[in-house]
Amino acid sequence: MRGIKFVVLAAAVAGMFFTATTLKTQAQISVNVGVAPDCPYGYYDYAPYNCVPDGYYGSEWFNGGVFVGVGPWFHGSNDFHGRVDNTFDPQHGYNGERPKVGDKAAAQRRAPEKFKGNEERDGRGHTHGGKG
Repeated sequence: MRGIKFVVLAAAVAGMFFTATTLKTQAQISVNVGVAPDCPYGYYDYAPYNCVPDGYYGSEWFNGGVFVGVGPWFHGSNDFHGRVDNTFDPQHGYNGERPKVGDKAAAQRRAPEKFKGNEERDGRGHTHGGKG
């Protein structure tokens, strides 16, 4: 009888160790986003990252004439907020002409002081709702 009690006690203690120790597995995820689209006025901040028309982004989205990017290609600071005119966004009903990947910007872009954005974004898909 003593032997059975000892085996049951040993099994109970071993069971406690197995349930108290959780196995951890480390997941390794690698995401290759590829090269950013070559769009003259930038691209939307959601897949499939189509090119946006002139007038979608305000001047703060460009550094030396080069788009700072959005989504996985964003190269701005963590506290960046830039104005957009989301009336040029297909998710808000726009179905007008957009440039194709690889097109070049028009020689005369609209003046930055005339840009009237209606929304503020951070480049990572978050809207801040500020008026431009």
